[in-house]
Order: sequence, then C-alpha cells, then structure tokens
Amino acid sequence: QVQVVESGGGLVQAGGSLRLSCAASGLTFSNRATGWFRQAPGKERECVVAMSWNGGAIYYAESEKGRFTFSRDNAKNMMYLQMNSLKPEDTAVYYCAVRRDISSRGYYVRTSSYNYWGQGTQVTVSS
Repeated sequence: QVQVVESGGGLVQAGGSLRLSCAASGLTFSNRATGWFRQAPGKERECVVAMSWNGGAIYYAESEKGRFTFSRDNAKNMMYLQMNSLKPEDTAVYYCAVRRDISSRGYYVRTSSYNYWGQGTQVTVSS
C-alpha cells in the first residue's frame, strides 16, 4: 500500500523560511515524476514545482522562482521543498504528489497527472 506523508509546515513571519519534507512508503521517488502543490482557501490546487523522474527537468511557478527549491534524496526516498523569503500569499496547504508511472517523460503541472498525494501540511505566513 502506498503512503505519502508531508511534514514541516507551520507558522512563520513574512521573509522567513520553512523546509517541507515528503516521505513515501510502497514506492520510490527516484524513478517517478513528482511535484509540490498548494491550495489556499477558496482557490484551486496549483502546482508550485514539478520535477521529471530523473530530475533533468524542473518547473517552478513564476512567483516561486528564486525563492523555492525542490530537491530529492533518493537514498532516503525523501522529497523536500525549501521555501525562503516567504510572503503572506504563500499561505496554503502544501501537498506532495507522485505519479504512478515509472520513468514517464518530462514534468507534470496538472493535479490530474498525479496518482498519489499526501494529506497536506499547513503553511501560514504572517505579515
């Protein structure tokens, strides 16, 4: 059974940093496309960053470029989202997502492209 679990959310002041972590059991990240999404109240879930299965292609949403960094530790089967210079508009529930397909080409920014999701972790940025 596949399980995906995020952690690391919390309350931080504007300008601060947080690092989100994502762990999985029942599958490995190293040969699958993965991503981080977020959903603010009243808004649709949106892609923050997405990575191809081999890490060769990475997408960052325009507002996150230069502030967020996506990484994976294949040996530990972990994913991370380092978030710096946080803004109140970054407040949302953050989710990690994994595709079922192995070695599928490219990165994916649509929620429908992912098969496995964590339960989400709340990030709140105060002004």
